[in-house]
Amino acid sequence: MHATLPLMRDSDFPAIRRARLEALQVNLGYKCNQSCVHCHVNAGPTRTEMMTRETVNDVLAFIQASSVTKLDVTGGAPELNPHFRDLVRAARDLKVHVMDRCNLTILEQPGQDDLAQFLADQQVEVVASLPCYLEENVDRQRGDGVFATSIRALQMLNGLGYGRPGSGLTLNLVYNPQGAVLPPPQQQLETDYHARLGEQYGIEFNQLYVITNMPIQRFGSMLISKGQFEHYMDLLKNAYQPANLDRVMCRSLISVDWRGYAYDCDFNQMLGLPLAHKGRAHTHLRDLIGVDLAHHPIMVADHCYGCTAGQGSSCGGAIAG
Repeated sequence: MHATLPLMRDSDFPAIRRARLEALQVNLGYKCNQSCVHCHVNAGPTRTEMMTRETVNDVLAFIQASSVTKLDVTGGAPELNPHFRDLVRAARDLKVHVMDRCNLTILEQPGQDDLAQFLADQQVEVVASLPCYLEENVDRQRGDGVFATSIRALQMLNGLGYGRPGSGLTLNLVYNPQGAVLPPPQQQLETDYHARLGEQYGIEFNQLYVITNMPIQRFGSMLISKGQFEHYMDLLKNAYQPANLDRVMCRSLISVDWRGYAYDCDFNQMLGLPLAHKGRAHTHLRDLIGVDLAHHPIMVADHCYGCTAGQGSSCGGAIAG
């Protein structure tokens, strides 16, 4: 695995500061039943990192004491953490909106037979990876048979009401480009997704999130191996849009790793760039309980151009428009 941070440290990305905290993104562990080419977490079946019950309790204590209204649960496959369901239930009891970043194929894994029903019962928003509406492209990026399994999972979710008007159950899909290119305009691609998935498979969903591939971890290493890293960074920098700075996710979000340490975003977490607070090398979430981080500086490097290039990119898709 090639390290990309040394290639991005001397950055000219503009300094930015935090606004009001709204969302907590929690990585429950790097174990996943898939190993996707574009994965910026380098997740996979052999990873063993997993958040403990004690750290889950720290997460809940932070939520209770903060202005957080949204819990964004991710991984790996977050559902593989044995405390996933307890975290979801407790967060919902605190009246927090919960998002599950689901790879879809997890719904057919052994022991997960009732997962879709659990998500529906808890009114969890499902944010589901589907990098294309074409089987060949998805299987190339995510593994043989993944597309067919994903379609069955989406149909299962639709059967529970997800993505259907008036159900109150939100199903959003996520698109990632196939290589070292910027994603196409989100609105037009969403229209295409609705048409193709609806006509061919009867699938309904709410929104499509178009996300730029970040030059870190597995995807960044692949770029280095193919001699495309500098070209891709030039592409991101040349497409930089200053207006996107006001809406980048790190202004209103904290990312937490499986050990409970805090970062300005999920990408900084994967690069080992911790949230700066009182000069600490690493800041644990429990040390931030009751702390107002508004106006605190955000740790930046050249990968931040991935969030500000073109239409912009965040965990909620494009940010321009």
